[in-house]
Amino acid sequence: MTASTFTLLLSPLPPRRTSAHVATDLFDERLRALRRDRAFRVGPELFLHDRAFDDVLERLSLVRRRFRSALLIGCFDPEWRERLLRHADEVKVIDPGPLFARAAAGTCALEDRMELQPAAADLCVAVGTLDTVGDLPRALLTVRLALHDDSLFLGALAGGNSLPRLRAAMRAADEHMQGASPRVHPRVDPSALAELLSAAGFAMPVVDVDRVQVAYSSLLDLVRDLRSMGATNVLTARSRQPLSRKAAEAAADRFREVVGGEKVIECFELLHFAAWTPLAPDSQ
Repeated sequence: MTASTFTLLLSPLPPRRTSAHVATDLFDERLRALRRDRAFRVGPELFLHDRAFDDVLERLSLVRRRFRSALLIGCFDPEWRERLLRHADEVKVIDPGPLFARAAAGTCALEDRMELQPAAADLCVAVGTLDTVGDLPRALLTVRLALHDDSLFLGALAGGNSLPRLRAAMRAADEHMQGASPRVHPRVDPSALAELLSAAGFAMPVVDVDRVQVAYSSLLDLVRDLRSMGATNVLTARSRQPLSRKAAEAAADRFREVVGGEKVIECFELLHFAAWTPLAPDSQ
């Protein structure tokens, strides 16, 4: 059982940097694509992603407007494109995983390196990938420049309080390994995400928190779900050293430390966001 097996990927975003054009090797981009491809092959676990996408569609249903051209960044289910077509005349799919992109007849690209036509879209939906972008400010700016005036950007990503029991379990494993290894991705809270959206040029950013509680019989059951989400550790600085048997047992025992009940209740935190591009000056 490797150290990466128990690693939390469903956690929040990189901190804001001073420049939107500074590259980083925080995440292993090749491994990220491979993990998404593995999730595709085994059959992705969609209960969180579908929940987030359903929220997007519910918000869109409240907008009294049909969109002309939409971008869908991250597509865990090819049917998402068809469902989004109920709100837009055309949908272009972009996914960092080659197999997910191909299944949705989309383009495989990194979110902070997308080559998009300026001001060509009036809607962008991003679900489940922005938490592992190497340069998040640049990714948000790229989306902003691809959107026309008075366009909508909305989506969801993992929040900073996700998986507290898993994080505690991995601290127990580190204690037995007599060292700490990077296991949890950098985090962003709702206010920081709103600031990032504003800094990229979006107006009226709104961020809501959705906490989802899921019951697990064991740590391995949680790990199985994370793998099926493409959600295990892709940090460049992750440890390559396998966990010892005692460290793995310590992690499993810490995960099970609950008062009463046969199952462990783990919490996933989703940050739902929405923002608009400003109106053109002559429209205000």
